[in-house]
Amino acid sequence: MSIIASFIVPHPPLSIKEVGKGSENQIIKTINSYKNISKQISDIKPDTIIISSPHTKVYTDYFNVLSAPNLLGTMGNFGAPQVTFNEENDLELVEEIDKICKEENFKGGITDKKYYELDHGTMVPLYFIKEYYKDFKIIVIGISGLSDYNHFRMGEIINEAVEKLGRKAVYIASGDLSHKLQEYGPYGYIEEGKIYEEQIVEISQKADFKRLFSIDPVICEKSAQCGHRSFIIMSGAINKKELKTTFYSHEDITGVGYEILSYYINGDNENNDYYKNYLKEEKNRLVNYYNNVDNYVLLAKKTIEEYIIKNKKIDIPYNTPKELLDNKAGVFVSIHEFNELRGCIGTITPTKSNIAEEIIENAISASTKDYRFNKIDKEELPFLEINVDVLMPAEPVENINELDPKKYGIIVSSGYKRGLLLPDLDTIDTVEEQIRIAKMKGNIKDDEEITIQKFTVERHK
Repeated sequence: MSIIASFIVPHPPLSIKEVGKGSENQIIKTINSYKNISKQISDIKPDTIIISSPHTKVYTDYFNVLSAPNLLGTMGNFGAPQVTFNEENDLELVEEIDKICKEENFKGGITDKKYYELDHGTMVPLYFIKEYYKDFKIIVIGISGLSDYNHFRMGEIINEAVEKLGRKAVYIASGDLSHKLQEYGPYGYIEEGKIYEEQIVEISQKADFKRLFSIDPVICEKSAQCGHRSFIIMSGAINKKELKTTFYSHEDITGVGYEILSYYINGDNENNDYYKNYLKEEKNRLVNYYNNVDNYVLLAKKTIEEYIIKNKKIDIPYNTPKELLDNKAGVFVSIHEFNELRGCIGTITPTKSNIAEEIIENAISASTKDYRFNKIDKEELPFLEINVDVLMPAEPVENINELDPKKYGIIVSSGYKRGLLLPDLDTIDTVEEQIRIAKMKGNIKDDEEITIQKFTVERHK
């Protein structure tokens, strides 16, 4: 026995009639689809229903699996305290997941706190399922602040535990799509919301889950989705399986994207290895990428590879262009892996005798000394995307109207404290946001007097 089927579902409290009080009819397609899949789950008669929810207890560096014997919840926060839940937790399965995590030194499983509260991301699907089927246990898993790959691996661990115990299970990936699809909606409209919606709908309906890893994280963030990493955990749980996909509904009447699909498992298929297939495509993309970049980036890349593999700082290559040898400047080296920042360190003003030495020093620091990340491993090297920013001299700012976050980076200073932010960062759209983050990086309080400098960069990417 194993996971028989998995489902992508939304979790609008509005869909519960005791909450909606009639207004639930505006999302009747979603409600009817929920009833359809709930009948199917009743026909499967699973021992355990596994639910990943973005709204249960979440940690930045750990996957929390709720571990109290009974999991309780109420829709009281949504005006329906009479809708209550008291669900039996599958503690044997929870403990098996925890055991596998500990054996792998993986950051997930049981915490020292026995959380028992169910969130609406869990209660909404349970509400519809329990109309047709009640003889089951549940487990609930939260997302985390860890990488997409870690979410995928969490799903694989869940499946391993299910198969080891011989559970007959279904997997529910709870998550809404974009929350910014209509001007009249509670979150308004943004173009990135539409872009994310189109991409995730296509990915989910084609079961092309390797593409989950390549969606631009800026688009993910700006779209205000809440289901993406829940879906990635699901993709790990059904990895290497032959799937029969059925689409039921998609609507955005309220300004939020709601989609319901099922994936029935028809056996094993080693070719459907979503993460491995993604890595293959990513490696090919980066080979093409590095065939078309300049000497600044190639010097940083060679430096990182030599230092990570051999723990050796390279000498300046004999064929280094004259412009890197004859000029001095501050340099920032930033490293991304699978669209996520993996390290970024630099110098505001030159500290070495030329730009080449500046790149070498900061490439080593960015890959090994950025306190936010672990040192890069050699297994990661084929998948790193490296950028080099050469800083032009900074100028004082007399009026913030001079600033443009797409054109200018800024240095915010208060006494000995100083915070720098590079220009043209994907998530920074306003001067106010740029100043706020620069102050935060410099540990500068809001009531402290500041001076601001601006600078441009020569970006090599």
